[in-house]
Amino acid sequence: MMRKMCALKNDNLYKMNAVMALCHFCELHGPSILFCTQAFHAADPQDVLDGKVKKNSYYPKKRSRSSSTGSASSQPGIANNPKTELCEACRSFQPGQPGFVSSDHEAHISYVSMQYPDQPQLFSIVRNACVRSLSCEVCQGREGPVFFGDDDHGYVFSYTFFIKDSKARGFQRFYSIIVVMMDRIYLLNSWPFIVKNVRTLIGELQTKAVKVYEQEQTATPQRAQRMGQEFFTKDQFFRRRGGGSTYRSMTDLTDDKNLFRYIHMTFTWVLKTGSSRIVEKVLQGPPKEETVVDLDKEEETEEGFIKVETKLKEAETETPPNEEEFLQHIPIEMANPLIVEEPCNDNGPVFTSLRDLRKVFGSLNFHDLAHHVLIGNQIIVRSQHLNTINSLLNILKSILPNGCCKLVPFSEKYQPSWSCNFLGLPPFTGLPPHVIENEQYILLDVLSPDMCPTNSNRLCVTEDSPFHGYGINMTSSQPLPDKGPTILAKIESILDSSHFTPEVVLTYLVCLQEEWMNKVKVVYKYSRTGKRSEDEMEQLLKVLKTEESDQQLLKFWKTGLSSQYRSHLLTSNIGTQS
Repeated sequence: MMRKMCALKNDNLYKMNAVMALCHFCELHGPSILFCTQAFHAADPQDVLDGKVKKNSYYPKKRSRSSSTGSASSQPGIANNPKTELCEACRSFQPGQPGFVSSDHEAHISYVSMQYPDQPQLFSIVRNACVRSLSCEVCQGREGPVFFGDDDHGYVFSYTFFIKDSKARGFQRFYSIIVVMMDRIYLLNSWPFIVKNVRTLIGELQTKAVKVYEQEQTATPQRAQRMGQEFFTKDQFFRRRGGGSTYRSMTDLTDDKNLFRYIHMTFTWVLKTGSSRIVEKVLQGPPKEETVVDLDKEEETEEGFIKVETKLKEAETETPPNEEEFLQHIPIEMANPLIVEEPCNDNGPVFTSLRDLRKVFGSLNFHDLAHHVLIGNQIIVRSQHLNTINSLLNILKSILPNGCCKLVPFSEKYQPSWSCNFLGLPPFTGLPPHVIENEQYILLDVLSPDMCPTNSNRLCVTEDSPFHGYGINMTSSQPLPDKGPTILAKIESILDSSHFTPEVVLTYLVCLQEEWMNKVKVVYKYSRTGKRSEDEMEQLLKVLKTEESDQQLLKFWKTGLSSQYRSHLLTSNIGTQS
């Protein structure tokens, strides 16, 4: 599940990523690991099958293995070797019974379920987490999620709960589901996702157990029967405990022979989907302004954690398959990796890159359009094709820092410039009179072939272009200065050369944005650390190698500084001084 394992020093532990386990507090044997699922990369599961993994001293000397490798589905293929003296309540597999394997072929990861982890150090970590989760690390009421751990023994998400049992003391048994990994930050950021899905699984287990409990109580009321029994001495009580007749497995408590197959499927889904939720970004040097802008937009969950941007948003809303669907498809086949489907749009043409946009519009129109974008004038696009609007606005956004972009991709009516500087509208949508008279904007109409009565405003493109026959009207509120910002000339320079791929162009744009945002930060801090005369500001601008044509850009890009970063700039010791 969790790909980043910063604190691991052992190669076996590094391969564990995360381990998800079901634990049980046995009245006879104490806390015990009942069932665990972990991810193996490449040929690791085959090594387990062939007996190449070092044995754990905790296991008994006689161990049986299955030689069947099975298919890529969850067919039995890995032997589990619980102690022969364990009671039924402490078992998920009988001696010699194989476990489950599910393989993700494209990611080259296999998810293996056994009673215990197969590596000694990993077993020690999970065993320690099991004991703590069922003894001291519990929340108020003894049911619910908690977090604990350290760098040496790993970090643990633990959710404790009770399962009804008519033959147990107190008519219930104590269990926990734990997720163990070494990356504390990753685990905490996965908290809402894990809580949601673990809580769902626990609810299903408890519902099944309650039905069995009620049926048994109706047939043979245990409470009345126990009230009529004599009291035992301490020695008599422990002798009766040793009989083991009242220690039942979770399969019996829920009356579900496929229970552990279903738990394997759910644990596998959580581990697989959890690895797709969060994407790591390598940061070189101090965090950029864009990173802090994203922090301003973060939301806090009910548990007090911060939601982070996820790789696949569908992973947040998807739920693991229910048991009825699962039982119809045994053995389990791993689903293909999540696929992000494009929104269902019309068949309008789309712009593929900044160079493509310049080629379609022409260099002069592109120059004016990019000039408006860089100095913060509102860009209004009207078209009958939603995907044309989206592609155009998203490409124009690429030349601005994130904090300067306020996008409304489509609206039935005009939205003011303070709420968005990129706006998509249906054709013929009118602008308010005060906007036409006072606001700074450029109105761009992308006309379909049936809306171009003459050839005067049609685009000069080749016949094989998706925009062949389309027209364009550009209306500006006020004329632009003859010379544009310095950064605009650099953008046009790289677009003039066909040797650079779109990826290289995007990388170059990021470098330009960082360069000019750094200049904005210097100007902002210098202007806020005391009263500055015009001559002093001009001197600073000369040092920064900016020109008069860059003034509007610097002013607009200053609005892209987040509130957190502004505070950081004013309180840090880095910057210009009087």
